[in-house]
Amino acid sequence: MEIQLRLEEEKDYKLVEELTREAFWNVHFPGCDEHLIIHNLRKAKEFIKALDFVAIYDNKIAGNIVYTETKVKDNDKEYSTLTFGPVSVLPEYQNNGIGSELIDHTLKISKEMGYKAVIIYGDPEYYKRFGFKASKEYNITNKDKKYPAALLVLELYPNALNGIKGIFDEGTAYEIDEKEMEEFEKNFNKKEKMRTKTQERFMEIANRYL
Repeated sequence: MEIQLRLEEEKDYKLVEELTREAFWNVHFPGCDEHLIIHNLRKAKEFIKALDFVAIYDNKIAGNIVYTETKVKDNDKEYSTLTFGPVSVLPEYQNNGIGSELIDHTLKISKEMGYKAVIIYGDPEYYKRFGFKASKEYNITNKDKKYPAALLVLELYPNALNGIKGIFDEGTAYEIDEKEMEEFEKNFNKKEKMRTKTQERFMEIANRYL
């Protein structure tokens, strides 16, 4: 079945938040907060509407990807980069190439827009297929000046980051307020929070440094 991609529209917002919640529920921790993240990202000044795509599969919205503009800071110098996420695919449609289509399509557009690199937090084993490498290879750290295994970098063209190093700053757009999360969750059908094997792997990656 063919995957079709288009820009997200305002009428899609609630549906995309629901599919994001379904995609991440109990994956990283009991429950999830990615649906609130995407709700807030759309209102952030760093949000890039031109890279907010949905995937249509089986005649329904089955996936979504969003991007924000981020920075690498080197003392008084700042370099513009991109971050994507959440990348959401409904559980029943996962492993059909939807996530890969969304990523490949938007990376191509990102390059055409003139960006140098994309920096994310993610599973190294999954994202290496797109060319992402450990941030340590580029001398790019987190705010604690460490190299988390999950901090990954993709140059959008060869040697795009030559001469660029420093601290990755994703801003405040991805921060979550627990009280806001509690209120936001009331807008959705109740789901059971559980411990899962995926959470163990997530914590292992999140707590590993290079």
